[in-house]
Amino acid sequence: MELVSRREDVAFARRQFAVSERRACELLNVDRASCRYRARPERDGELRETMREIALRRPRFGYRRLTIELRKTGVVVNVKRVRRWCRDLGLCVRRHKRKRLVRVPAPWQRIAEANQEWAMDFVSDAMASGRALRILTVLDCGTRESPALEVATSIGSRRVVRVLERVSEERGCYPSRIRVDNGPEFTSRYFLAWCAQRRIQVIHIEPGKPVQNAMIESFNGRLRDECLNVSWFGNLSDARSKIALWREDYNTARPHSALGYRTPAEFAALAKATAQAALTGRPSGTAWASAPASAQQCVILTGESHL
Repeated sequence: MELVSRREDVAFARRQFAVSERRACELLNVDRASCRYRARPERDGELRETMREIALRRPRFGYRRLTIELRKTGVVVNVKRVRRWCRDLGLCVRRHKRKRLVRVPAPWQRIAEANQEWAMDFVSDAMASGRALRILTVLDCGTRESPALEVATSIGSRRVVRVLERVSEERGCYPSRIRVDNGPEFTSRYFLAWCAQRRIQVIHIEPGKPVQNAMIESFNGRLRDECLNVSWFGNLSDARSKIALWREDYNTARPHSALGYRTPAEFAALAKATAQAALTGRPSGTAWASAPASAQQCVILTGESHL
């Protein structure tokens, strides 16, 4: 409307004061090209209607496919013009942006005893028949023990909770916190409600950063390298028995470099003995006697276990 009114002002000035178009445009600060512009009649109305009909038949076609469909009718049309028509007519295909989960990284806390923090994850494999195999791995980050390796073809959040209940009953207590990723089994309401009822803190790592759960990732690597890659599982029962044997060997016979090349079971017994010694103030037991002299001295002086 503004351009139309400016043209009318130019026409009035020319009629009233008998000046040229150049002079009137200069006085009124109007571009001569804008003053002389005349709208061209719609030339592509029929083609736009054809494109609209195609878009109604193919609602998920974008402007590129619509261009190909128009060219099939014998019309030579530029893809940029079709894109402009789609934008003007509201025919652009809407793309749903993926929602990204945002997690605030939890500060790292020192792990000084057993059952202070557990880590969980899933490992996948297959049986001889080709059927998928899923393994729930549970690791005590304080002692590096593996309390459970649940093997099944499908494991949901309710089964995860049953495994945790069984392991907690065997160990005599619940963990203080559990470190997991953002899988549906660990973000379900059932799992979170169970943890809240037991006063267990759930630590979810940031998406795409498995290094924040490095202990379970390292354990999964050992499981795959030493058991899954060298075993042939005939059926589900065979897989459960072989993986259970490997877990027993890992806990009781396999030396762990992070534990001074002790087994997790030996380290757990030693940690328990040193904790008792810190409470009573005097060393006792064969586990204490097998501890290094530096560790014994540290417990005596500070009352803490740094093993």
